[in-house]
Amino acid sequence: MRSIKNGRMTELGLGSIVEISRNVYSVGTVDKDRRLFDSLVPLPEGTTYNAYLVMGKQKTALIDTTNPGFEKSLEDIIREVTNPADLDYVIMNHAEPDHAGAIPHMMTLAKNATLVTTKIGAKMADTYYKIPADRTRTVADGDTLDLGGKALRFIEAPMLHWPETMFTYLPEDRILFPCDFFGSHVTNGFYDDEVKDLIVHAQEYFGEILMPFRSMAQKALEKIKDLQMEKIAPSHGPIYRNPERILEPYSRWANGETKQKATIVYVSMWKSTEKMVHAIAETLTSDGIEITEYNMASASLGDVARDLVDSRAIVLGAPTVLGGAHPLGLQATNLVKVLRPPARFAVILSSYGWGGGAVRQIQETLGPSKIEIVGAIQVNGPPSDNDIEGIKQLGKTLAKRIKEEK
Repeated sequence: MRSIKNGRMTELGLGSIVEISRNVYSVGTVDKDRRLFDSLVPLPEGTTYNAYLVMGKQKTALIDTTNPGFEKSLEDIIREVTNPADLDYVIMNHAEPDHAGAIPHMMTLAKNATLVTTKIGAKMADTYYKIPADRTRTVADGDTLDLGGKALRFIEAPMLHWPETMFTYLPEDRILFPCDFFGSHVTNGFYDDEVKDLIVHAQEYFGEILMPFRSMAQKALEKIKDLQMEKIAPSHGPIYRNPERILEPYSRWANGETKQKATIVYVSMWKSTEKMVHAIAETLTSDGIEITEYNMASASLGDVARDLVDSRAIVLGAPTVLGGAHPLGLQATNLVKVLRPPARFAVILSSYGWGGGAVRQIQETLGPSKIEIVGAIQVNGPPSDNDIEGIKQLGKTLAKRIKEEK
């Protein structure tokens, strides 16, 4: 990426500095080599750890930092604008290490700086980063921090996706800094209009991180609905200089709006379950239902999470292995349980050799969810013609339920 300072272009390798508004700089780092997040979420092209420097007439604030291992890169980038030792405030919107990992380094450099965070965030800053109370300032909804000509306003946004999370808003420049909210794991564009398929990435990110917290997302959107926003600057992925591009889909996703769509997730050992899945997939398609189909032996969990965001139904297929669901089928079921998608209906398909059990285990796993299991079919060995006919009829029933649901 390129950096811009006083019209001069400079190569900075792991990150860049861009003046996104007068005396407001993006100073984040880029990690194109990272391929897994939380030992679970795939990162096909890596990610960014965005941080922002806001310079008022009297005070300077750094909003968020970077991932452990990138501390010196962040320091070097900031030095292109100012001496890190002169920072007055470090704003911790979120305590997770990919955003807050460099806080100890920056607070050591800036010996007079104060860490600004929520009350819960202050406890986490002590636990994770050993920042003492006398160097911490807690803020709540509506509190402001005057930098001189620029005033940061804080908005509590708990459980998006940790309890201490907050947003920072800069009214003079009409910029919202929402940390993980509105984020995406994209490294190939700085602004939203430079990434053609950005909303696809944003939907995947929402599915992986924020879908279990839709009710809190609704509350956050309500809090910010009247803000004048010219830019939304999240802590992963591009900055939105077209805020409506992300606000509109986020409203749909947070409200759990679904399409006439089914996500099919399956695993098959000897193709028996696969034949069952293909039969219901053909039926749903012929009845006008949009489908996405994933074989867990090769599927990306990120892709599955993305399609669960707006699917009205889920089809889970797994053979029985030693009295229970195949481990990959159980992984898919647990993914549904943990991510809590807005799907209303489910179908379970299974085959077994000498003993069943997969259907029972999947049903028990989904039990606490609000998903209605429209039907479950398990067959002994390869599915017969009669079995396939029964699966097609179940597919028609599922298609009808999907269409009837508003």
